[in-house]
Amino acid sequence: MNKNIKDLIEYPQEGILSKEIIKNERTDIGLFCMAKGTEMSDHTSVKPGFVHVIEGKGIFNLKGEDIEMKPGEFIYMEAGAVHSLKSEENTAFLLVLNN
Repeated sequence: MNKNIKDLIEYPQEGILSKEIIKNERTDIGLFCMAKGTEMSDHTSVKPGFVHVIEGKGIFNLKGEDIEMKPGEFIYMEAGAVHSLKSEENTAFLLVLNN
């Protein structure tokens, strides 16, 4: 399966739009498109994974540490790690979770 991720990016007027890219017994991959000014409060995942920023700008807080979200940024998260996000402009990223 081939997909150009940039072709799938579309931003909502507000909030977050998510699209499932791949979901199988080993991996879940989703595309998240956050409108400028959107925040996701502290939450966790039961699975380890990573975020790969495609475009935009924001702050990813992982276990109390602020990480700049910018194109190309790769952020690894352990299972159960508390994290939150805030987009400073329209921001798109892939979320990959390992089953």
